[in-house]
Amino acid sequence: MTIRIAELFAGVGGFRLGLDGYHNPAHPEFEMPAAGDFETVWANQWEPNGQESKQFAWRCYESRFGKSSCVNEDIAVVLDEAEQGKRRIPEFDMVVGGFPCQDYSVAKPLAAASGIEGKKGVLWWSINKLLEMRHPKYVLLENVDRLLKSPSAQRGRDFAIILSCLYRLGYSVEWRVVNAADYGMPQRRKRVYIYAEYDAPEWNLEDRLFKTGVETRAFPAIVDERYAPEYFSITNDPHMETEKFGKGDKVSKFKEAGVMQNGHVLTARVLPKYDGVHTTLGDILVPINQVPEEFFITDSNLDSWRYLKGGKKEKRTAKTGYTYTYSEGPVAFPDPLDRPSRTILTGEGGRGASRTKHVVEQDGRLRRLVPDELDQLQMFPKGWTGDGMTDGHRAFCMGNALVTGIPQRIGQIIAEDARQATIDEPLLPSKSTM
Repeated sequence: MTIRIAELFAGVGGFRLGLDGYHNPAHPEFEMPAAGDFETVWANQWEPNGQESKQFAWRCYESRFGKSSCVNEDIAVVLDEAEQGKRRIPEFDMVVGGFPCQDYSVAKPLAAASGIEGKKGVLWWSINKLLEMRHPKYVLLENVDRLLKSPSAQRGRDFAIILSCLYRLGYSVEWRVVNAADYGMPQRRKRVYIYAEYDAPEWNLEDRLFKTGVETRAFPAIVDERYAPEYFSITNDPHMETEKFGKGDKVSKFKEAGVMQNGHVLTARVLPKYDGVHTTLGDILVPINQVPEEFFITDSNLDSWRYLKGGKKEKRTAKTGYTYTYSEGPVAFPDPLDRPSRTILTGEGGRGASRTKHVVEQDGRLRRLVPDELDQLQMFPKGWTGDGMTDGHRAFCMGNALVTGIPQRIGQIIAEDARQATIDEPLLPSKSTM
């Protein structure tokens, strides 16, 4: 049975590529295998404030997946209109998306007449609203790993709110912090992946976390025996978690791996278990004759690059007149080619010298990475973000993207489990039609 997907905060289509794959006879160079029987039936991508010039990720998505494949409107407005019957969102079985790490606190408790009310403009609440409206069987979300320990004043509170919302809506949850490079992928990029399943059968939490869970089968790991697993409970009242969770804690209760069902939480530190092939930065470099001249570093700005990449310990003066010592360690210059790359960021584009941009040495010349290489470091097909986008826009899209190999591996497990489940029971339908 096909698992139909709604992709939120779609960017240039990382989840869709990882799950649906890509097959278009007009673009055989972008061919990618599917993780299973998945079909993305609806998507949304919107850069805030609505300027047409900022919607370049959406234009890339539509150029690859077809006109009207992605709604380019504020998701909060879209869901309000769907709730009011002013627009229709097709039936789907799974919600996916990478959403920003923000302050998720709740303004109103469940006891209030209107129920919970999250902070306006925080995108988690759009996900929560869509789940309330539809209760899809599966949820797969991606975020930065600091989500598990934010905010600093109440360590782990924001993630506790998300778990509380999912518990309230009838979901059981797994999460894992995955460093893509630990599993053979070409970039050191740590992100937390949250898998949730609606109306799941009863779990043995230990077995689910360490043996039978979707994420532990996709990304095998062993327990880090230096740290004991931790058990605790959360409520199904997000406002209560806003008020109480993490108060007085110096570190978050949430570790790199965990499961939650019916408010019962088990979380543990784990170490990756992988003995396959590792892809390196050198493996994805394009031939030097494909590198435009403006990507090479010249003698005129080499000193700026060396200074920014180098270690520092120097006296500085703040605007207030306060004098302090600023120090930082060196960054590899050039980046080593025999290991996975550092995490790519949104600012990789542009000619200016930078501490965080990657620099490689090829045939004795130093240069920045070209956009085709950034595409491949996220495991998109080479040239995916081409078609008229600037160097800076392509870098921005890839800095915001995910490593497509991760949802692909998770999707393979979800698809296999869904096939197995249909032997005994058909996939649960969504609750309503909008």
